[in-house]
Amino acid sequence: MAAAGVLLSVARRLRQPLPGAQPRLRFEMPPEHEAGTAAEDGIGERFGSPGPRMSTQHPLYMGFMGTVGVGVALLVYWIGSNTTQLLLWIVTALFITLGLDPVVRWLEGKNVPRAAGILMAVATLALAVAAFFATLIPTIVQQVTQVVQQSPQWVQEFIDSDFFRTVDQQFGIRDRISQELGKFVNNPEAMGGIFGGVVGFGSIVANGLFGALIVLVLSLYFLAALPSMKKWGYRLAPRSRRARVAALSEEITGSVGNYVIGQAAVAVLNATFAFIVMSIIGVPFGTLLAFVVALLAFIPLVGGMIAGFLVTLVALTAGWQTALVFFICYFAYLQFEAYFISPRIMQKAVAVPGAVAVISVIAGGSLLGVLGALIAIPTAAAILLLVKEIFIARQDSR
Repeated sequence: MAAAGVLLSVARRLRQPLPGAQPRLRFEMPPEHEAGTAAEDGIGERFGSPGPRMSTQHPLYMGFMGTVGVGVALLVYWIGSNTTQLLLWIVTALFITLGLDPVVRWLEGKNVPRAAGILMAVATLALAVAAFFATLIPTIVQQVTQVVQQSPQWVQEFIDSDFFRTVDQQFGIRDRISQELGKFVNNPEAMGGIFGGVVGFGSIVANGLFGALIVLVLSLYFLAALPSMKKWGYRLAPRSRRARVAALSEEITGSVGNYVIGQAAVAVLNATFAFIVMSIIGVPFGTLLAFVVALLAFIPLVGGMIAGFLVTLVALTAGWQTALVFFICYFAYLQFEAYFISPRIMQKAVAVPGAVAVISVIAGGSLLGVLGALIAIPTAAAILLLVKEIFIARQDSR
């Protein structure tokens, strides 16, 4: 009993604030005011009432604001052109945040605090990715080693083939290759280029790991601050239109989150089916190709087709029968996925016409690579929703 009393006393002392300690300052949102002027609500009495605004037709106002506008535009362009990598990290973190937010809100519905839900969601994702790569990397290293070891044999078989001998007799390819190899080995700049390429590859790997860490940290911050970010964004709109802006924004962010989760589920199912088929019919490097299929399947519409043709080309090394069987099975699955799996998984996600989806994916991939292709369809869906609810509604009312 005495020990319990001592522990309770220590716990009470720990819960009491330190002498002289003050709470940390927080940047709070200013309160909303009901209808009424600032003078009626007592606002501005401390600093005085604001005077009348300068006329927008005044030459001084027009010249100053025009100059400021040009300067701000140039500043934004300069900042954007010099922080492209950071902007890509921010977009990736926002994309992940919107994908995890439905999970966090579901946990909140189960009476789990938002902070705990964020930690659970992010920890689960990080553990899943770590376990996936921990299982995959040794297999990839082994299979890539096999590819490197078998490459000389494949090259020798090609050199000994009748096709290469015929072409070599006509064009002297063997002598030409020997001359170029000799020049390359004796060229110090070329050898230095190889060393520089190795160093460059190492820097790319280091930058990738650093970028992944930055994206993870930003995703945590964005998940924690997402309700406040939305609230701040809604307050930027006029009060009379704030409810409409909030409804449209919630529809867009909810659709994007459902799309990310749905596309991840579709990609996992796609890669699983491809791996099962490759294991049954004996396609070489099945694990490595399944990983490639999973990455490409994240790209909507065209990713699965590209993965199918790529794996079919690799399956030709095991025989045309193997390649034909995989081609038939995989593309039959793509049809089944398009008409039965995707509609059920994506029923709460975005709906975009096929032509718009293809054009947006190609445009997004051209602008931002794989990330642009991933966010292309949600972006197109958001634009279509805004056009429908704002522009078309305004046109219909005239």
